[in-house]
Amino acid sequence: MIEDLRTVEPPAPLPGTDGLFTLDPAAVHLNHGSFGAVPVPVQRVQERLREEMERDPDGFFADLPARVAAARTGLAAELGADPDRSVLVGNVTEGVAIALDSVPLAAGDRILLTDHGYGAVELAVRRRAAEAGAEVHVVRLPLDDPGEDAVREAVLAGVDGRTVLAVLDQITSVGARGIATPALLAALRGRGVATVVDGAHAPGALADPIDEAADFWVGNLHKWAFAPRATGLLAVRPEWAARVRPLAVSWEHARGFPAAVEWRGTVDYTPWLAAPAGFEVLHGLGAERVRAHNDRLAGYGQRVLAERVGLRPLPGLAGVPMRALRLPPGQGETEADARAVMAWLWKRAAVRIAVRPWAGGGVLRISAQLYNRPDEYERLAAALAELLRG
Repeated sequence: MIEDLRTVEPPAPLPGTDGLFTLDPAAVHLNHGSFGAVPVPVQRVQERLREEMERDPDGFFADLPARVAAARTGLAAELGADPDRSVLVGNVTEGVAIALDSVPLAAGDRILLTDHGYGAVELAVRRRAAEAGAEVHVVRLPLDDPGEDAVREAVLAGVDGRTVLAVLDQITSVGARGIATPALLAALRGRGVATVVDGAHAPGALADPIDEAADFWVGNLHKWAFAPRATGLLAVRPEWAARVRPLAVSWEHARGFPAAVEWRGTVDYTPWLAAPAGFEVLHGLGAERVRAHNDRLAGYGQRVLAERVGLRPLPGLAGVPMRALRLPPGQGETEADARAVMAWLWKRAAVRIAVRPWAGGGVLRISAQLYNRPDEYERLAAALAELLRG
């Protein structure tokens, strides 16, 4: 999907959002999609939980399994998941590792990825494949192909008789486009291929993020669902629940899934317990209003960068509060180059954005959240124009 950027105008700030975040006002934060920002009311809930823990650690930890289960039940309901087939995790990377450990693999089996996947997830897949003697097949997808059908056909063309697992992004980190669509997941299921869906950006950004056709789905709540870091949720289909095991054995091991997977001894559970407050903030503001505001603002940011800097907009997924554009050849083509672009923009203009390396010109991704304003994208555009002039 490439929208007509000429018609995209910035939205007015949503009422009730002033002072909602504690970000440094001297900086421009256009990278919410990486680490998020926790609203003040949610920060306060977590602070009270930490104070409670420090007043009586013994009592706090004695009651924790039940409180974690209650938090999971509420969060699963928000995402449309079955709480008995869900488990709280630190983030998507951890959830993917748990899913990979749950799928039996043998020598000669194949795991399918695309070249738009998140780097740490690819590393986890390659490690798991090496341990099992399996192979990794990477499907190449063009940055500029806007068609869902073309993406589905390309992925399915990479499936053969040895393909047992596909690990796919719901919304890609590199370009904010959709890959793991319902049609693709259904097709893979029909071919007997298990699926792990990286839904890192889906909670809070999509009204119904979980597709029941996915064998494993995992999403981050600390991005668009206003939860504290690090909070994620892994949902599994019924046939896999008994196979899911914790990455480390704990005192809750005998209780099985999901409690055995969630319990990690004396770690800080306050992000999980405070996470439901994030959805309270989202609903208090109006979830659809927030999504519409952020989608429109991201579109405006893409328009500014295309018109004022000459960057080429890339197709994205409708309604997602992120947009991507292509840097010119020679800029951001390697990991070191991408980091150099981000560092220059920070030092020169105090702007935070994401750049992902790509041959022929890196991919610059902007995010839009309630704290962002139209002039911040204009500030980024001015700095980028200076950088590209050399």
